[in-house]
Amino acid sequence: MARLISIVGNTGSGKTTLTRLLYEQAGYATGLEEHTSRPFQALFKQDRRYALANQVDYLLLRAEQEQAIRRGAQTGVLDGGLEVDFYVFTRLFHQKGWLDDREFSLIERLYTTLRNLLPPPDVIVYLQVPPEIAAERFRRRGRRLEIAELADIHFTHALLEDWISSVDRNQVIFFDASPDDPTYRLALPHLLAQIAALLETRDQQREPEINREKAPK
Repeated sequence: MARLISIVGNTGSGKTTLTRLLYEQAGYATGLEEHTSRPFQALFKQDRRYALANQVDYLLLRAEQEQAIRRGAQTGVLDGGLEVDFYVFTRLFHQKGWLDDREFSLIERLYTTLRNLLPPPDVIVYLQVPPEIAAERFRRRGRRLEIAELADIHFTHALLEDWISSVDRNQVIFFDASPDDPTYRLALPHLLAQIAALLETRDQQREPEINREKAPK
């Protein structure tokens, strides 16, 4: 089973840029957000009643991306992932009233079921960016199709911090993405070394379990 890295961070933190760079420099398989090609994204932008369909589609997309990576032969890297889509965006949309309590509960059941069926990421790279810097980058990037709004960035930052505080810190690389290094090329060598070291540690932790599974019964 191939290993999985999840790149998480606020809107405008540079998740997609870093994911593509890791693909180019390290040869990782990738899973991108695909926001312009999702069937409900543009509809949701125009009509908030599509919030439920959009979030269900994204969680299923993320699960499918994880399955494809896990079945492959090379380590994969996801731009965001199940946790970001649920703990950040689904919770944000619930707070804003775009998802009612029953819809939120339905997506929570879907997320929980998918995560129980799929092993969590081996490594999480958390791009730490102050909300003010994330907001400025959000203004500059000018994507044609955005669901998140400038006013949401402080809320999404708080939701990210709340979720990441519940994650095993031995699984997370806290990466300062606030310096003006838009291509990450200055920081990339050190980050790659951190990822390699943490993946090796995770492999060592998993080896006894794999040996138990292979042992004759």
